[in-house]
Formats: sequence, structure tokens, C-alpha cells
Amino acid sequence: MKQSPTIGLIGCGLMGKAMASRLIAGGAQVWGYDPQGVEGEGIEVCASLADLAGVCEWILYSLPNSKVALEVTDELLPHLTPKHAVADTTTGQPQEMEAMARTLGAHHIVYLEANVAGSSELLAQGKATLFLGGDQATLDRWDPILALLCEHRRVIGMVGAASRFKLVHNLMIGLHRAALAEGLHFASTMGFDPKEALAILKQTPACSEVMHLKGKRMVERAYEPPQARLSQHLKDVELMLQMGSEQGVELPLSQVHRMLLLKAQALGLGEADNSAIAEVYRPSKDPKG
Repeated sequence: MKQSPTIGLIGCGLMGKAMASRLIAGGAQVWGYDPQGVEGEGIEVCASLADLAGVCEWILYSLPNSKVALEVTDELLPHLTPKHAVADTTTGQPQEMEAMARTLGAHHIVYLEANVAGSSELLAQGKATLFLGGDQATLDRWDPILALLCEHRRVIGMVGAASRFKLVHNLMIGLHRAALAEGLHFASTMGFDPKEALAILKQTPACSEVMHLKGKRMVERAYEPPQARLSQHLKDVELMLQMGSEQGVELPLSQVHRMLLLKAQALGLGEADNSAIAEVYRPSKDPKG
């Protein structure tokens, strides 16, 4: 890009801060807005969405869910012009993403889905993958910005497709975590040291990337600081089950997974790393922070 872009980041939680760090490292200027407060080195703070739209052509959402994204879009829209471009990393309801695209498109403002596959830590390292949904002109317009976030970017289809595929991804990686937690517990009940069991399993066909990312946390019961919060994944699983129900598709493993996540949340682990699902298998609920 010919000049350093000025990017407005709406939502400065775990993922938002990771995105800001990548963008700033790539030479962009980042302005942030978050009602919960803006934290992150190098992020300029905007007092309102109107202020953010006034200084930033590029606007990036990193929000808890698509209902919040819809509310933000409604509040932001009066301050947008066709010069603005919106990209949304929020994991949410695909139909609501499509509705946002239509709303913005009616005002000649481009909208791109850019769902993140990977934790905030992976994104901060540039190792996450983006699932993209949008038309080619919008993809081309956003590509120089998205290249600052991560190398791996996959076009899934039009708006809505990326959100649907993100749910497929999150379903699978969540079940990998649950299987790892149960497997380590099973090994422990049979007298194997969980740390040694993990090391052996990493050298077998049972290994998955989740073992490398979450195994140490589970073994050491170290869930702080979180890479991605357990409560956020519970929200994703409930969205998967909703989508499955709407399409007449049964997801029995995800139903069990939801029960495990609810149990972990009841133990007070909702704000902990999602690897804390391992605690539902333990008699003690006193994990190390």
C-alpha cells in the first residue's frame, strides 16, 4: 500500500488487541473504540463510533457476536460514506452477517467477512488463518490490510459462507480439546502421569495441533492468561446447535460438549482459557491461574 493505512478497530478484547499489534507492527495506525475500554500498546483511543468513522477509512469489527455487530452497524451507519470499507472478524449467525452486508451495501459501503481460525495468541504470531467471504472487488480492496494480519487467507465464498465455515472449524477444534481433556483424565485414572502421557501421544497418530496448543495448559492446570475464553466457545457451540436444529441436522457430540462447557462455566471458569474444560474431569476445582 502506498501510504500507511489508518484503521478503526471496534472491539479491543483478546482478539482485537492481537489484531492491533499485528497491524501496528505492519506500519498501520490503529484507532480503537470499545465501551469496555481500549487497551493495547500503540492504539489511539476514540471516544465514539462517530469519531472513529471520522478519522478511519478502514473499519474492522472484533465483537462478541453478530447481534452486537448489528447494533454497532446501526449506530455507525449515519457516519459512514462510500469511502469506508468494513471487515468483520466476529463469529456469529451467518444470516445476520448477510443482513449487515445488505444494509451497508444499500449505502454503497463494502462489507467483508474475515473470520479468524485460531486463538488471539496465534493471530499475534501471524499463524492464524482468515476465512474470507465477499465479492472479488471487496477482497482485492481489503487484501493489503489483511496481509498485515496473517499470511494464510482462504476465500470461502460470498458473505455468509465464511461464517458458516468458521462454525465447522470451531466445532472440530472444540471437540479436539474435549477429547484431549478426557484422554488425559483417562490416562491419569489408569496410573499414567498426564505429562508423560501427553509427550507419548504427541508422537502417535492420536496427535493433533490441539495437543501442542493446549496440552501443557491442561497438564499444568494453567488457564491464565487466556488465549480464548471458555465462555466464548460455549457461545459458539450454542450457535452451532442452533444452526444444526434449523437445518434438521443432529450434532450429538456437540450436545455433550455443550454440557461439559456449561459445567466448566458453573465452576467459575467461563473467563478462563478454553483448555479449562479439563477441570470438569477433576474432583478439585482449584486450577492454577
